[in-house]
Amino acid sequence: MNDRDRLLELLIERSLEIRPVTLSSGRKSDYYIDCKRVTLSPEGAYLTAKLMLEQIHPQVSAIGGLTLGADPIVSSISVLSHLQGRGLAALIVRKEPKKHGTMSYVEGPALEKGSKVAVVEDVVTSGASLLRAIDRIAAAGYEPVQALTILDREEGGREVIEERGFSLQALYDRSDLGLDKKKAE
Repeated sequence: MNDRDRLLELLIERSLEIRPVTLSSGRKSDYYIDCKRVTLSPEGAYLTAKLMLEQIHPQVSAIGGLTLGADPIVSSISVLSHLQGRGLAALIVRKEPKKHGTMSYVEGPALEKGSKVAVVEDVVTSGASLLRAIDRIAAAGYEPVQALTILDREEGGREVIEERGFSLQALYDRSDLGLDKKKAE
């Protein structure tokens, strides 16, 4: 089994729940996928980092994303990039600014202004979280150049992100989860 197939197997086995749920976007869905159940496991963290790192442009010097879904992804990509001699810095984007000290939205090592950043998310539904991270990374003086996710739920987020000039790169989309097959069973 290749790495992509193995990560998908882990996501379906450990993260996917077929049940009615209200998503963070406020939308209703007939399934929920909690990628952190996989991205916080050793094998899942490694596979996610490996597959995403393969897609990150050579000119990128940092990886960032909105806390909490992106945190394990950002950290594992940064560590793996070091092992591969690439050294991508990790940036964590807060939902609210820090209440003391720098009062910053973006945490991580200081980078040169204009540094190119790949922005990641675990799941894209409406695209709002990914775009919030992109905006905050840009406001910090860096240049977001890529948008990546583990799963595109195919509920309009890709189109919203593309309207902002970014091409969403997803490891998987809704059809990869086999939901239509599961419903038929």
